Amino acid sequence: MAARLCENCSGQYHSTHTSQRLEISYMLVLIMLGKVFLDFFMLQIKAKPVKVSFMGYFCISVALLDFTLLLSLSFIFCFEDFALWGVRVTEYHICLLTQICSLTYGRVPFPAYLLAALDYYSTVSHTSQLPTRARKLLYGFAVVVVWIAGFFCTLHVPAVSEELEMQNSVSPSQCPVSGSWQSSSVSWAMVLLLGTALLARWKEVTSMLLSARLLSLSSQPVLMFPYTHNSNNSTCCKWQLLSRLLLCFLGTWAPFVALQVVVVLLGVQIPAYVEMNVPWLCYINSFLLAAAYWCRCHDVELTEEGWSTDPFVSWEFCFMPFNNESTKAADKPGTVIVIC
Repeated sequence: MAARLCENCSGQYHSTHTSQRLEISYMLVLIMLGKVFLDFFMLQIKAKPVKVSFMGYFCISVALLDFTLLLSLSFIFCFEDFALWGVRVTEYHICLLTQICSLTYGRVPFPAYLLAALDYYSTVSHTSQLPTRARKLLYGFAVVVVWIAGFFCTLHVPAVSEELEMQNSVSPSQCPVSGSWQSSSVSWAMVLLLGTALLARWKEVTSMLLSARLLSLSSQPVLMFPYTHNSNNSTCCKWQLLSRLLLCFLGTWAPFVALQVVVVLLGVQIPAYVEMNVPWLCYINSFLLAAAYWCRCHDVELTEEGWSTDPFVSWEFCFMPFNNESTKAADKPGTVIVIC
């Protein structure tokens, strides 16, 4: 009787763990399906065509890698147990692939954001004279190098290999995935920089919001603000530019900023394979572009093409130059398109 009870317990234990593995695999596939849908949705809703950039190519690479991971997980989940090139593939590999991708995604933010910042710093002022074709090849090569380096670190750095082995030995019915300390550091830095800039220019940003007017110019909506132009004071002009950049950025990404502040303050640990997504990269893209505009404000060319790098934030309304003769929509003296 005791032996029979033991056998029943063993079978029930095995059945419970099998059910948990199926549930975890199912949840991972659903999470990746939602992420892939969101990635391609963000890539398709661009408000306008934009210039080629490293961050644009990196966003496409993230979407393609997510889609590849989704196909791999779905294939394993559907066929459950099969042999591929002499290797037995089971549902265990759904967790393993997710862990490898999570560790890889967690090690590419710093190099990717650094390359994007250098790219914008050199291109917003048109100091880079590379042809478009050569620039595309350079961006593609840089993206491939970043991902290969991240994958190499994940598999070959001893500390990472030990972390992966430790995660896999926790339990066959669990799939622990790590967060990215690089993304957490970037989030903290962005929140501190945005908070400091907003506190420093709070009065001017508030006055600009209260005095803003929405007009129509050439069938396009245009925001107009009253301001005092200080052509002889470059320092004051640069601080005014910061206020307008904050207005542009927060006007588009305010809900995302609020969510980021909540995540940072609560210390929420988001798995790296979820946190590295196209909406997050678009948000980072706008922040880096604004930083590049502000750092090189005296070298930026005031042309419409020069501000067409961001598919979501309309930087043009802050910088499009107009003469007094062409601003017929401005019916009050001293009200012109905001320009530094």
